[in-house]
Amino acid sequence: MIDEVREALRGVVAVTVTPFDDGDRIDEPALAAVVERLTRGGVGALTPNGNTGEFYSLDDDELSRAVAVTRRAAPDAVVIAGVGHEVRRAVRLARDAARQGCQAVMVHQPVHPYQSEAGWTAYHREIAQAVPDLGVVCYVRSPAVTERALRDLLRECPNVVGVKYAVPDPVAMAVLAAAVEGPVWLCGLAETWAPFFWPGGAEGFTSGLAVIAPERSLELHALLRAGDRAGAAKVWRLLKPIEDLRARNGGEHNVSAVKEALAQLGVCGRAVRPPMTELTGPDRQMVSDILRTLA
Repeated sequence: MIDEVREALRGVVAVTVTPFDDGDRIDEPALAAVVERLTRGGVGALTPNGNTGEFYSLDDDELSRAVAVTRRAAPDAVVIAGVGHEVRRAVRLARDAARQGCQAVMVHQPVHPYQSEAGWTAYHREIAQAVPDLGVVCYVRSPAVTERALRDLLRECPNVVGVKYAVPDPVAMAVLAAAVEGPVWLCGLAETWAPFFWPGGAEGFTSGLAVIAPERSLELHALLRAGDRAGAAKVWRLLKPIEDLRARNGGEHNVSAVKEALAQLGVCGRAVRPPMTELTGPDRQMVSDILRTLA
């Protein structure tokens, strides 16, 4: 199973949205439709409960339900469930993911305001050792995560198989990837940054955009893998407008832009939970224009 996870990380890992119904409950049929759209489009690795899935807006029961619906709707996919919060809760979520048949977990960057190098390692070690048969992916969003912290973790936890690197510094990732052998390195900043992380050792990338246009994300990955820089640049330019909208003002539209696109495509509703908000009129029109270019 670990080898299966490694191979999946060398591709496009789609981070699903979590649709809500009019009563602010998870819309399970809509979530299943989102997942099935991805698998029909050729994506074989899925992360429920990532940031695009509004991880920090969901309670434990909802996080478990999102995993259950994803697993049921994509029985042949590699499911890498997002886990996090305080360490005991993260362990509980990881064990729940194992019970539901997930092959791996992705550990969100700890949000504690005070962290040490050894503490980062200890946090991930406790989670990884709780699910020794599952692959573990570290979601690195802080430049403070060091070579030594990663080495110590890998030495004690052989099931740590991937690093989702989401610091906007391709050089820093290249230095770490050269120094820390073993895990599969992924660009954690999606299609916008993927071509720039590729020369430094990234073999895959995570994507919320893939929920909208899986074929475009897979096309970009195939061109990067083939070394077709001109072709990859052409697809990158096509995808950049929606990624720019998602990234505006520190990422305030990261989820709402994707949900707006899915709403216009008739896949699921556009509702997001506070502290996020839905797109307004002009931005909705922008999404409409972008969808025409992606078709």
